[in-house]
Amino acid sequence: MDKLKVSLITVSFNSQETIRDTIESVLSQNYDNIEYIIVDGGSKDSTLDIINDYEDRIQVVVSEPDLGIYDAMNKGVKLSTGDIIGVINSDDFYSHSKVISVVVRKFLENPKSELVLGAIDFVKASDLTKSVRKYSSKYFTPELMRFGIMPPHPAAFIKKATYLQVGEYKLNYKIAADFDLLLRMLKVNKSAFSRLDDVCVRMRLGGVSTEGLASFKTISKEILKSLNENNIYSNSIFVLFRVVSKIKQIIFT
Repeated sequence: MDKLKVSLITVSFNSQETIRDTIESVLSQNYDNIEYIIVDGGSKDSTLDIINDYEDRIQVVVSEPDLGIYDAMNKGVKLSTGDIIGVINSDDFYSHSKVISVVVRKFLENPKSELVLGAIDFVKASDLTKSVRKYSSKYFTPELMRFGIMPPHPAAFIKKATYLQVGEYKLNYKIAADFDLLLRMLKVNKSAFSRLDDVCVRMRLGGVSTEGLASFKTISKEILKSLNENNIYSNSIFVLFRVVSKIKQIIFT
């Protein structure tokens, strides 16, 4: 078997404060068959200058206006040529240099798996070594998605063939297109997956899906919409159950 090629996609927009950490965490990986793609939304700050510092080590860079983060992710998926795709946002970074090697090994150990689902650490922006909450896939089952509980998207590594089979991130979701995509893969399509309890990604608190009450209301509404569109029974009370899951993550971190 040829060595599996991994495409890693970073989407960015005015990310000068954080993107260098993201890029260096990708370029420090010890796995030697990585294609790195950056899709920038036309940044007006120094994001592109930082990207250009590494231009000889990044295979694809696109910078143009887009329709938001999920549109950028779709562009990255279309540009990718790897067997496996991972999405690492411009304010996240891989936790150590062997993440991709560990993920690939898991795919090779479980050749029927279409996804490998890892763990992430939420960290303080002021102290990137300080774990606030660990979000693991260790006990994840697709049935939990009717309660709004999903595996952590930044630590989900997915075969490109599965993207091609299931389809793109839907742009009518502002926050929950990743939930909808994983729901279609794991619950509707019943794609085979493997769990990986290793922390793959450290994620700064304060992203689009972690900000405030307004964001919580929007994502709850969108999760319920996705469940209904995919003919999976749920209700607003079920979806609120994910709050209990987050509290447990904080307590046991």
